[in-house]
Amino acid sequence: MDQKQSVQHFLDLIKRSHRGKFKIYIGMIAGVGKSYRMLQEAHQLLEVGVDVKIGYIETHGRPETEALVAGLPVIPRRKLFYKGKELEEMDVATIINAHPEIVIVDELAHTNIEGSEHGKRWQDVLQILDAGISVISAVNIQHIESLNEEVQEIARIEVRERVPDNVLALADEVVNIDLTAEELITRLKAGKIYKPEKVQTALDNFFRQENILQLRELALKEVALRVEKKVENEVTESPGLRHEKFLAVIDSSEKSPRRVIRKTARLATRFNAHFAVLYVQTDRESSDRIPLANQRYLINNFKLASELGGEVLQIHSNHPIEAIIDTCVKQKISTVCICKPKFTLLSLLYTALSLKRLINRLSHMNIDLIILS
Repeated sequence: MDQKQSVQHFLDLIKRSHRGKFKIYIGMIAGVGKSYRMLQEAHQLLEVGVDVKIGYIETHGRPETEALVAGLPVIPRRKLFYKGKELEEMDVATIINAHPEIVIVDELAHTNIEGSEHGKRWQDVLQILDAGISVISAVNIQHIESLNEEVQEIARIEVRERVPDNVLALADEVVNIDLTAEELITRLKAGKIYKPEKVQTALDNFFRQENILQLRELALKEVALRVEKKVENEVTESPGLRHEKFLAVIDSSEKSPRRVIRKTARLATRFNAHFAVLYVQTDRESSDRIPLANQRYLINNFKLASELGGEVLQIHSNHPIEAIIDTCVKQKISTVCICKPKFTLLSLLYTALSLKRLINRLSHMNIDLIILS
């Protein structure tokens, strides 16, 4: 490490030591009680003399939750005009100026009103943490970026407001708020989650029992995974262990690269490992020949990889297999992840031979290959 890197490393250590602590409540679905639990915790902290304030809380008109706001110091929201309407957002500047020990910030995946300093509330939270203020926040499992497609398969809807996994990785504590499907449906029918006129629609759609059970499983696994990763990070590594590093190989199409990136990120999280995303650009897709749509897909997928904590690699080569192998050597890759090949009639022989060549080269290097659906 040279002198410049050494100085930066020391500055990073100082910055981390001054950073606020970050606690996240994760729920399987709306109405499990995340906001309620945060407010309960705020009261308990206030009782023992901790300077805690409400930066943003969303009660959704639920009487039990609204009752808990009483008696807690609330930082007023800032008012903005957007499309002729007066709307409210969390006032980050006032929170930082007030500088409480702890601030409660609900709805971590929320998209801020156009014209706000940051596009997303999780970006506001990072700024607050950097100011040395600890944050207690909450998010539902369907808003976690790498789980987006799994949630879409379960609930048949695309959740557009998402939190990158590397934000969750910053959390010092992750807590699951759990209810059985029966308890949740009982709360819904009793009008404790939505107004009576919306209950049946919710039961017929997102709140179907099979959806709840699958989302509950995802939430339990996610929290267990985060706790396991934290334990592994705090235990001294054994020098004899193989260090895993995953490589996701993508093309310039729209959907399959997203699936490969998300699934590779999940694998890397499970193994407490790093991952990279590789795009091999051939002459056929050089900057002056690639269609604009494909350029856009690449940019979006590179952004997704970065948000999930991956390193983005782009190599120009007309020999993709050699480029992959060369990258594996330079990056010390242990596992390569690719999308299931498309065996069209015209490309059947070429695709099969390329895949066989890749498998042979990787096996000689003791590198695993995972073909993702």
